[in-house]
Amino acid sequence: MWPWGHAAFGYLLYSLSHRLATRKPPSDRPTVVLLAASLFPDLVDKPLSWGWGLFPSGYAVGHSALVAVPLGLLVVGIALLRGWPAEGLAFTVGYWSHLVGDVLYASAREGELAVSLVLWPLVSLPPYATDRGLFGRTVLYLHEFLAGFASGSFEPLTVALYVGPLSAAALLWLLDGRPGVPMLGRS
Repeated sequence: MWPWGHAAFGYLLYSLSHRLATRKPPSDRPTVVLLAASLFPDLVDKPLSWGWGLFPSGYAVGHSALVAVPLGLLVVGIALLRGWPAEGLAFTVGYWSHLVGDVLYASAREGELAVSLVLWPLVSLPPYATDRGLFGRTVLYLHEFLAGFASGSFEPLTVALYVGPLSAAALLWLLDGRPGVPMLGRS
């Protein structure tokens, strides 16, 4: 799943659950926290694997449910003590939604449940056949992704998994009043 897919999936889950609980759209700061947290596993694992070669694949400590569950609960606990419950929940929803999104996407693509992606260190995925470095692997995957869309070779389910949540999240974000933009604009 690409970064924008993780951000969209996390935003859908957070905004809809926040609206259910409060009857209001999310506010700026939790939305920015959610965005960062939805990218967190890749920001940890991809450089450690692709850039520094510390892990054989891009699914390791940051993608591990064995790390994500206690870390998410710890962040929620600290956030509650600090008086930032929305930010703590946004972090945890963003982080956990990334793992769920990776498992769902890989499961749909492979036709079987791909839980092994989030079971590090119990499961270590095989190493890449070729070391391309952080920049090289990113360029390769982006090229393959864009070429797949351009050629129309993606399965309809794959297109739906990319376009559906992204479109729904963009629409919901607009309806929510574009939370996060004023805060990022001030930065």
